[in-house]
Amino acid sequence: MLFHTLVRLPLRAGFSIVTLLSLMVSTSSHAQDYPSGQITDNTGQGDAAALSKADVMIVTAPGDSPLVTVTSPKIPRQPVPASDGADYLKTIPGFSQIRNGGTNGDPVLRGMFGSRLRILTDGAEMPGACPSRMDAPTSYISPESYDLLTVIKGPQTVLWGPGASAGVVRFERERPHFDQPDIHLNASAQVGSNRRFDQNIDTVMGSETGFLRLSGTKSTAADYQDGGGRRVPSKWNKWNGDLALGLTPDSDTLLELSMGKGDGDARYAGRGMDGAHFKRDSIGLRYEKNNIGTLFESVEAQLFYRYADHQMDNIDRSGAASPMMSGCTHCVISRHGMMPMVMNVDRRTVGGRAVASWHWDNYQLQSGIDTQVSVHRKMVQKAYQKDAAFGQTGLFSELTWSEDDYHKVVGGVRADYQSVDNFRATQSQRRSAVLPAGFIRYEHTLESMPVMLYAGLGYTERFPDYWELFSPTMGPGNASAFDGLKSEKTHQLDIGANYVQGGIKGWVSGWVAQVDDFIVFQYAADGSRGSRADNVNAVTLGGEAGLAWSLSEQWTAESSLAYSWGKNRRDGRPLPQMPPLEARLGLTWEKGDWSSTALWRLVSQQQRIALHEGNVVGKDFDSSTGFGILSANLTWKATPDVKFSGGIDNIFNKEYHEHLNLAGNSSFGYSAGMPVNEPGRTWWGRVSVAF
Repeated sequence: MLFHTLVRLPLRAGFSIVTLLSLMVSTSSHAQDYPSGQITDNTGQGDAAALSKADVMIVTAPGDSPLVTVTSPKIPRQPVPASDGADYLKTIPGFSQIRNGGTNGDPVLRGMFGSRLRILTDGAEMPGACPSRMDAPTSYISPESYDLLTVIKGPQTVLWGPGASAGVVRFERERPHFDQPDIHLNASAQVGSNRRFDQNIDTVMGSETGFLRLSGTKSTAADYQDGGGRRVPSKWNKWNGDLALGLTPDSDTLLELSMGKGDGDARYAGRGMDGAHFKRDSIGLRYEKNNIGTLFESVEAQLFYRYADHQMDNIDRSGAASPMMSGCTHCVISRHGMMPMVMNVDRRTVGGRAVASWHWDNYQLQSGIDTQVSVHRKMVQKAYQKDAAFGQTGLFSELTWSEDDYHKVVGGVRADYQSVDNFRATQSQRRSAVLPAGFIRYEHTLESMPVMLYAGLGYTERFPDYWELFSPTMGPGNASAFDGLKSEKTHQLDIGANYVQGGIKGWVSGWVAQVDDFIVFQYAADGSRGSRADNVNAVTLGGEAGLAWSLSEQWTAESSLAYSWGKNRRDGRPLPQMPPLEARLGLTWEKGDWSSTALWRLVSQQQRIALHEGNVVGKDFDSSTGFGILSANLTWKATPDVKFSGGIDNIFNKEYHEHLNLAGNSSFGYSAGMPVNEPGRTWWGRVSVAF
């Protein structure tokens, strides 16, 4: 009870003082840019405090590297600031999202979905529990409560776990540094169309010897209307609270204990049931020691516990008074012909990681071990029963060689023992495998011009995840998915370039991959329930590009482009669920304390589909048309620490839908194969405080 009270404290107390703080800090003697210390990026990739205090809202491509994107999730991004992790990621070139309503979509990077994209919060994974991924890992993430977001594209690192053939996403809270007793605060409140109301507070207090961090977020919204004026079932209500207690006996040592809780509910236009609960519990323990010696540089170790308790029901849709559990004898059929249902599932994940770093001459070596156990349960006869238990232990090493400022070679290898125990009586009881991964990359900066080039080769094997082994009705041939599915093997070439000269910044990245035993879902053409998971051989390719050009002191033009293409080599058909070509064009004006940005998002049609094929969440049920959406925002920096911003998304109230989409559910009156439309014209306003 005490823990629950502590993590809810920022929500109950902090949000009520945001307006008062905005008036106070303008005259406070402490209102300056972190006078006693900054929240820094220990990886050397950027300054979290500087990123989070940026004055101009981001609308196109953050960061300067074509391979690694680093940004602060505290910076709002248009369209309307994100409600969860997937909402934020979809604004980064190369990302898209399988949409099913207002929130909790599933992120897709370069057309790759699910466990091919490894998503970590503070170095730990939190897989969801729903067999249909209603609670995707990003649904438990409130972006604004984190300091840094890092995206590594492709199999170009081995440090952060196995199977990440699409890439690695890390939401991180950085270690705060204090030279004297002080307090740092970030707070915001946002209102918008469809009764959108978001509140966020993140405060750190401490001294040279330690710190206490309290953060809380709350987000609510009602059903939105699409551009045609039709109400789309999409409301949500969610909250998260976290605290961290850190001991810093010296500037090179950290011992941190963190805890968090969250919950929420969401309505989905594209699903047969809604999410009644998204309960989250998390505990973490982290130790860091830097500058140990001239050769042995640092060591980092962490333990984590993640628990997801998810409940689904259709009670609001059925109109019946009593829900059905397994064994229920008093359930009734509603006037809509629906049986009221409730389903409870949970997943408990425990793991740890330790890594040591050595540095000598022009070499840096990072080696370590990571492990985790994840147990999934389903409620049957009012009691939880275990149906699956996954285990993983991996060893990894990554070596960097820098001859000078112009040449760098990075390479790594890892090996993982992965296993799964099946507690369903109709199938085999256990399967396991030892899976290798590795990469090598060469980076070269030209001496004659400000251009960095890179090329990398990567290989990884991915063990089938819970949704691929247990959600399908069938597997390859006549076997079950558990018995018949093979591990994916990805061979990928990544190339790219970065250019910075005066007021021009540009980057381009591309890839081509051969994926053996790519896992694809096949669905019945008549729409009946059931699916088959199968292995096919596939090839994928594509790329992203970005350009920012300072036209004058006040005007900056930005653009980005992303394209993904895939082919099923076995059947000669396109790979399903591939996003279409997308471009973003932005124009920013900034003068003094005022700035304004316009964003024009252009998405092409997608005719390359594999009808009735997809993944555990979505399938190709039709081709899609292209669209263009214009949005704009305005920001006023009232004081060095207070900003007011507002914007309008979909200015012309266009009726449209994304290609990666769930067909609307019949319980809301959607016909078979009818996609879920996106919001029409949406306005929002926001006040943020940072000091």
